[in-house]
Amino acid sequence: MSDKDIQKLESQFPALSGEAFAAARRSVLASGQSVLQTEGAYVVRVFPDGRKEVVKQIEPPIPVNPGTIYTIK
Repeated sequence: MSDKDIQKLESQFPALSGEAFAAARRSVLASGQSVLQTEGAYVVRVFPDGRKEVVKQIEPPIPVNPGTIYTIK
């Protein structure tokens, strides 16, 4: 597999993973269970009927520019 092939696959990953998570969320809600998700600075439980319940306040998200490389020390 060439570097070009790998780069092409890597570029498709964000969209494909987003679709997979959305499908899993729909499946869980359709089965009658709730899901946890973040909304701003909160973790909320979403119920199949659309009702939401705040579970916990968290640190607000940090904006990130796509393609930026961060080094963690």
